[in-house]
Amino acid sequence: MTYESLNNTQKRRYNRHLILDGFGLNGQLNLLNAKVLIVGAGGLGSPMALYLAAAGVGTIGIIDGDVVSLSNLQRQVIHATKDVNHPKVDSASRRIQDINPDVNVITHEMFLTEQNALEIIQNYDYVLDGTDNFSPKYLINDACIMLGKPFSMGGISRYTGQLMTHIPGSACYRCLFPEPPAMEEVETCAITGVLGSIAGICGTLLATECIKYFIGGDLLTDALLTFDAKTMNFNRFSFKPNKDCAMCGMHPTITELKEYAFKPCSKNNK
Repeated sequence: MTYESLNNTQKRRYNRHLILDGFGLNGQLNLLNAKVLIVGAGGLGSPMALYLAAAGVGTIGIIDGDVVSLSNLQRQVIHATKDVNHPKVDSASRRIQDINPDVNVITHEMFLTEQNALEIIQNYDYVLDGTDNFSPKYLINDACIMLGKPFSMGGISRYTGQLMTHIPGSACYRCLFPEPPAMEEVETCAITGVLGSIAGICGTLLATECIKYFIGGDLLTDALLTFDAKTMNFNRFSFKPNKDCAMCGMHPTITELKEYAFKPCSKNNK
C-alpha cells in the first residue's frame, strides 16, 4: 500500500506520524488495520482508549460491565459528569468517536469471565489490561497465552504504578506472580486511594506499548516497569520466563481458564 491509500483527511490527521522516523506510512497502515481490546474502561482504560483512537487504531473493543459513578471522574477521564449512572462502554465509545470517527468501536457491556474470555479475545490482535483486580488479570494472562495473543498489563495504587508486556515466547504474568495474594493481603483501592494523574501516566505507557507492537520497536517484555509519582523514580526490573510456569512453562499444568473468586475492589471504585 502507498501514501495514496490514505484519504486526504487521514493524511492531515496522521501527518505527525507519517513524517516520524521509525513510524511512517507502514506504521500508520498497520495501526489502521489493527484490532485492540481494552479490558476495563476505568482509570487505565481511559487514556489507553483516547490515545489509541487518536493514533488511528482501526478497531477498538472495550469490555466493561460497570456504570460510571461520581468517584470515578477523578481519574477516568474518558467519562463526563453527565455519564454518571450510565454504562461505561457507552460513554467511552462516544468519546472515541468524537476524537476519531474512523475508528470502529465494539462495545462489550459485560465483565470478562472464564466463560466469555476466549471467545472475545480471539477476535483481537492485541489485548490491554485496564482492570483493578487480580482475578481478571490472571484471566487475561491465561486466555492470551492459550490463544497466542500479545498483551500489556498494568496496575496502580496510591502514588505508584507498574506495567509489563507479553508476546508469545516471553515471560508471562504468572512467571512473575504465579498465584494472586491472599484476599486479606490485598489493600482495596477504595480504602487506600489513588492519585488520579498516575492512571494517565500508566495508561499512556500501556498505549505506547501497544502502538510499538504494530509499528515495530523494543517492547517491555521479560521486564516489569515500576514508577513512583512522589519521587518520579522509574525502575525497570528484568526477569526470565519461568520454565516451571504453570501457564507458559515447559510442562504447563493449567489447561483451562479459572476465574479467581475474590475481587477486592468494590464496584464503581476502579
